This record gives sequence, C-alpha cells and structure tokens, in this order.
Amino acid sequence: MAETLQRMMEHKLVAVIRGAEGEEVLPIARALHDGGIHILEITADTPQVSELIRSVNDEFSDEVIVGAGTVLDPETARAAIMAGARFIFSPTVNRDTIQLTKRYGVVSIPGAMTPTEILTAYEHGADLIKVFPAGTVGPGYIKDVHGPFPHIPLMPTGGVNLSNIREYFEKGAVAAGLGGSLVNTKQPMNKDALEDITEKAQQFVKAIKDVQ
Repeated sequence: MAETLQRMMEHKLVAVIRGAEGEEVLPIARALHDGGIHILEITADTPQVSELIRSVNDEFSDEVIVGAGTVLDPETARAAIMAGARFIFSPTVNRDTIQLTKRYGVVSIPGAMTPTEILTAYEHGADLIKVFPAGTVGPGYIKDVHGPFPHIPLMPTGGVNLSNIREYFEKGAVAAGLGGSLVNTKQPMNKDALEDITEKAQQFVKAIKDVQ
C-alpha cells in the first residue's frame, strides 16, 4: 500500500474512466499510458469491471496502477480488490468501506467536501481525501482547508481541467482526478479520439511538470 500511495503522490494525476464500454477500456488505458498518465480509475458501475481491472493489470503489469472508483459499499470494494484494484475511490465517506479497504492493505480515497467530512474520513483511516466535486468550490478551497488541516492530503476531483489544474497544486493539492476533461467517453472511441486522449494527457503532464 505504501508503494502505491507514494507513486500516486509522485505522479499526481489519476485518469477517471467513466461510462466506457468494456472493449474501450484497454485502448483508453493504452492512450493514457502513451500520454504519460499511469494511474487509472475504472468506475465500479462499468459492466464487468472486475475483468477489466484484471485485463489492465495483465497488459501493463507494474507500469500502470489501476483502481476502482464510485465504490459505494464494502462489498463492491472487496470485489474490486480481489480483481487487483490497488486503490478504492468513493464519492462519499463510508466508514465500513474505508475500513475494509485498509484491512486488505489497499489505498483508501473517499470523497468529501466539508471540513467535517474531510476530517471524519481521515480519522476513519483514509489515505487521501478526494475533494469532490472540486469544481463547485475551486482551487482556493484547497488552500482554505489546508489552514486547519495541513496534515491531511487533498485530491481535487470533478471540474479539474487544463486551465485550473496548476492552481490546484499551487494551493496545496497532492494529486488530482481527471474525468471528462481528459477522457470523454460520450464520443466514439475511434483512432482520432484515442489520439486526442494521448495529446490531452501529455498536456496535463506538462502543466504540472515542475510543481512541488
């Protein structure tokens, strides 16, 4: 778990694959990998998500860290972990999900918004706190929360894009989740779309290249 968490903090960018068809996930993963993003979240509502997690792990081995997102309960978390998920994202603070994830030695990243939720998630054992939806409050909120909680690592997700990502890190974020601004699964995943994902991934990597 410590190695996974360290790599997430080093790479900083987590691509969220939501709403993709099963056969699209591996091509998307390849496109992201080619663009320099090596941490992928596949949402748990994706059909056959366990098989997809296994497939990404088989293809990339340790080059890519794959986890599950939109995990609402411990049962879903356990199924994803058994399939090889190395981190679990949740949109809310669910104590049982956090504790099960930690029991299996996997990185726990629940979603929270208010200071009370953020502290509660951290006290329950969360490794990172996904500030979600970050676009509602903007980069300044990260700085504000860091005031009373400088020890809690924050990861904005939702509404993070090329125009604001650098500011999120400058305000204190340790990582960021990238959804539709990077992977738009509403369009057909043809050659042009995959090339666009690679190009956008490169742009995101470049945008935070020298942030501390």
